[in-house]
Amino acid sequence: MRLWVRWLVFNAIAIVSAHGVCAELPSAAPGRDYARSPSADWPMLNGDQSNMRFSGLARINKSNVSELGLAWVSENFGDGATSQSPVVVNDGLLFVTAGQYVHALDAKFGERVWSYKSPAGKDSTGLFRSGNLGLVNLSKGVPNNGGVRIGQGLVFVGLVGGTVVALREKTGKLVWTRHPGTHESNKGHWTAGSLTYSSGILFTGLADDAENRRGKLTALDAMTGRQLWQRFSIPGPGEPGHETWPSFNDGWRFGGGGISASPAVDPELGLVYFTAGDPAPAYGGDLRPGDNLYSGSVLAVEVKTGKLKWYYQFVRHDVFGAASGAPILLYDAQVDGSARKALAVMRGDGHVFQLDRVTGKPLAPIEERAVPQLPSQSTAKTQPFPMVGESILKSCEDWQKEPVPAGFVLGCMFTPPASPPPSTDPQNVLAPAAMATGSAMAYSPQTGYFYAYGTSILHWPRRSQDPYFRKEVGAIPGLQTYGEFAALDSRTGKIVWRRRVPVGATTVEPLTTAGELVFRSSGDGRLEASDAGSGQILWDFQAGSSGGPVVTYELDGEQYLAATLGTAVWAFKRGGKPIERPKPVVSRSEEALPGPLVDTAEIETSSAHRSETARGTRYFIDEFTFNPVRARVKVGSKLLFVNNGILHHEIVALDNSWSTGRLSPGEEAWLTFGNPGEHLYVCKEHPWSYGQLIVRSDDLISRSHEKPMESDTESASRDFSDRARRGREHFERNCSVCHGEDLAGRGAAPALLGEAFMLRWTNVSVADLFDNIRSTMPLANPGSLSRETYLDIAAYLLRTNGISLQGELKDDAQHLRSIKMKASTTRN
Repeated sequence: MRLWVRWLVFNAIAIVSAHGVCAELPSAAPGRDYARSPSADWPMLNGDQSNMRFSGLARINKSNVSELGLAWVSENFGDGATSQSPVVVNDGLLFVTAGQYVHALDAKFGERVWSYKSPAGKDSTGLFRSGNLGLVNLSKGVPNNGGVRIGQGLVFVGLVGGTVVALREKTGKLVWTRHPGTHESNKGHWTAGSLTYSSGILFTGLADDAENRRGKLTALDAMTGRQLWQRFSIPGPGEPGHETWPSFNDGWRFGGGGISASPAVDPELGLVYFTAGDPAPAYGGDLRPGDNLYSGSVLAVEVKTGKLKWYYQFVRHDVFGAASGAPILLYDAQVDGSARKALAVMRGDGHVFQLDRVTGKPLAPIEERAVPQLPSQSTAKTQPFPMVGESILKSCEDWQKEPVPAGFVLGCMFTPPASPPPSTDPQNVLAPAAMATGSAMAYSPQTGYFYAYGTSILHWPRRSQDPYFRKEVGAIPGLQTYGEFAALDSRTGKIVWRRRVPVGATTVEPLTTAGELVFRSSGDGRLEASDAGSGQILWDFQAGSSGGPVVTYELDGEQYLAATLGTAVWAFKRGGKPIERPKPVVSRSEEALPGPLVDTAEIETSSAHRSETARGTRYFIDEFTFNPVRARVKVGSKLLFVNNGILHHEIVALDNSWSTGRLSPGEEAWLTFGNPGEHLYVCKEHPWSYGQLIVRSDDLISRSHEKPMESDTESASRDFSDRARRGREHFERNCSVCHGEDLAGRGAAPALLGEAFMLRWTNVSVADLFDNIRSTMPLANPGSLSRETYLDIAAYLLRTNGISLQGELKDDAQHLRSIKMKASTTRN
């Protein structure tokens, strides 16, 4: 029985929010001045300071979008780099970040005008002498995935470590740098995509919630980088809101509230708006009882001073990840026949909140609803919800119609993470993940619709013994993931149309235009144009590689579309060259469980997950995840099963063909598998703990895609195996915090296993893979590891993905260029 669902139904309540209620939902304001939206250029991530992602260009429209062809493709970025960053366009130049570089291209022909390399790598001193600022601390990080901003003849770039860099727009020459953080630059700061330029001021946010610091919005003088003011998202002693943090510790000092979505600015009101993300520690609600202001909030502050004008909290005491990266946009609405300056923000559960941006009051009725409770997390009893309106994600009722893996039970959104044994918290609850944030919305003043993307997926909400550990862990069989692209009517809150789309690691910010079109890029490498009113697809193009969001601009009387796609920028126009579509990529067979396959002679009942953060290494002793999850042995081999947990475990095959017997903590059992085959198994006492064992003959293993490479000598094979083993350790230490231990990708970090990897790297040289790893990992200081370490990581990725090679893998550029990666046709 789905107890959590039943609990929610029987305990639902509706209390009118104290924030206030309007008589009716807002309607789109008539007579919108399209000239306010970007026309010829696209100088910021979301087009302009409203974040609407609407363009007044209409030369490409519903009637002629089918005539789109290729205008140009830029040269490859170099260093094996790929990019999913947004492009921006200003005064005939197109700007894009890729790997360690910022590139400026001719927007008409795609030719490179200049490139700037960020100071990353082990030889970087981290210091730079600026004519404006003297000796400053310069981050060693790569440009973040939010692209650049343009203003006053400068290009503004946020680096991963928190530093902001200003370059000359026409030459790429470095003008100034500024690190707006309170700690050393490469110790966990992240400027993400949160740069916005307006009237001589550059607003930059720090997204430090994952590193357990306070988020902060800083205003810089755009010409000099001089700090004008700063505002922390978590209030300190004596400030309003500080009382919502506990008095028994100083948790507010590390309270999170990171700012990762781009702020929006209303110059007429003199206000800048931003959202503060999750509080910290993310899953440690017991350490921070209370509402935890201003996490999970929209804040409006004065442009000139940073003084707080108003706030609205849309997630109280967040232990769900529902506030992180919440996108925000400004638009005009009609309420009771009067024009209102409006603001919209999407919460992680896919609900849109519409506020008056003068006062912060809701434009539509809000009610308080009961949510699942866990005393161990000091959960808030209720959360605010729009009384009318729909989420773009699958509802709890939708998930009830799908099978749940045996051993698990289904919960609903806002299910808190369970504490580990010996806690009595339920350990086997799957719940919808709050994954409607991280991708900006778009708004069309023509249709009055919001356009948004989210991911419908179940996750396993759990916390570590260490409340500062933050990583999704655990093996769940047969989970389905759905990409949701939807149009919501701002006047009713209802979904007008919704389409299931492929899921990818890239963000897919939509673009809407005065040509009555909405454009988007997809994780499977497809670009598409749809009728903004009906959602009907009118044009699409399969590029063969996932990329960044689509933008539009006009040059010499011609409208263009552009996006990063893999290793280059692609631009399109009416009457362009016919496009030869790449051959379809055949997907690899799906495995029963996620993660890499490991050759081993021992399986443990529990795993020690590791998370590298700026505050040191954090661990999660996971009683319910086998180590390894997916194992392989040769036929006839003896396999040791060890209970290294604190509970009793009996490991049994799902078909009951074998069992270890009941193992007390510290006990072990040996089993011999005499026949080839594949086995799914569980823990009898805890049937939500899944593992997979593959037994293969010597002959099959020699031809398996997990065999490292075809080699002339056994020593080369041993060398590759050793490299791959070392590479796994290096990867988990330096790369898994972004890409995941299961290589499935996290946020903007792409998946490195399966179809996503094959789509990018099949028939590409190992040298390109090596250069790509070296130029992007680890994120805070790429290039800082030894070349041998990077070769080891490359070997691990190749081995895990079944890439068959010819010859030995050694540190020689010409040799690596000569090796082309090919996908094996053997499954296991």
